[in-house]
Amino acid sequence: MLGFVGIAVILVMVFGGYALAGGKMGIILKALPFEMIMIGGAAAGAFLISNDMAGVKHTLKDVGKVFKGPKWKPEDYRDLLCLLFELIRLARANPVALEEHIESPDVSTIFVRYPRIQHDHEAMELICDTLRAASMNYDDPHQVEEVLDKRMESTLHHAMHSSHALQTMADGLPALGIVAAVLGVIKTMGSIDQPPEVLGKMIGGALVGTFLGVFLAYGLMGPFASRVKTVVEEDIHFYQLIREVLIANLHRHPANICIEVGRQNTPHHVRPGFGELEEAMRNLKQDVA
Repeated sequence: MLGFVGIAVILVMVFGGYALAGGKMGIILKALPFEMIMIGGAAAGAFLISNDMAGVKHTLKDVGKVFKGPKWKPEDYRDLLCLLFELIRLARANPVALEEHIESPDVSTIFVRYPRIQHDHEAMELICDTLRAASMNYDDPHQVEEVLDKRMESTLHHAMHSSHALQTMADGLPALGIVAAVLGVIKTMGSIDQPPEVLGKMIGGALVGTFLGVFLAYGLMGPFASRVKTVVEEDIHFYQLIREVLIANLHRHPANICIEVGRQNTPHHVRPGFGELEEAMRNLKQDVA
């Protein structure tokens, strides 16, 4: 919602200020479709050249994050801690019983209680692979920790692709605006025998290209890239939480301590309260009993 408000504010302030200053919208509106074809079309073509199909789909999908915000909400962090508590407790009590859950999480009676987490491919792989590695009795938990660090780095790098792609487009748009403006000037020079009022409108239309390139770059595309980056960095905390809890488990801390380590490492604005989490875990124990 805030994204739509921001776009509306930009449009109203820029074009409203221009109109209040006595600017004529007719020149902009007449030139806008043609300039948009040149600048937008060139930007889209450059985007397709610099990305494969997977990258294109990924970026287009992630544009929605500008308006939707982070995927994971405070209740999801609470549910994740409860899920990890159940799995760690089961692993300590009956390692054999844990195997059926991590080998077939799609039909697991534990995972099915947390559908949002169950449907996230990255979270499920991270949990199941790490618990599977823990069952191999590594002599040094730091071995698994190093693997997880590399995996988290790879996950973040992949998730940041959309932000980088959008920022690259933002960096190129001003130059494409100049290209459109130069073409407009070339067109104007071909009509140099026309009266000054005609030439003035043609030059004004050419300058719309420069304006549009800069406006799209710094008013829309740049902020889009920045917002996507912010949302990606916010969502990565969810996977970082899984790492923190499961590393604590590898060091054989009590289950409650493992969960508290994760809770303390959760960003404040999505961190479940101590009492809230304790009650949720108490209810889990009662359900199992």
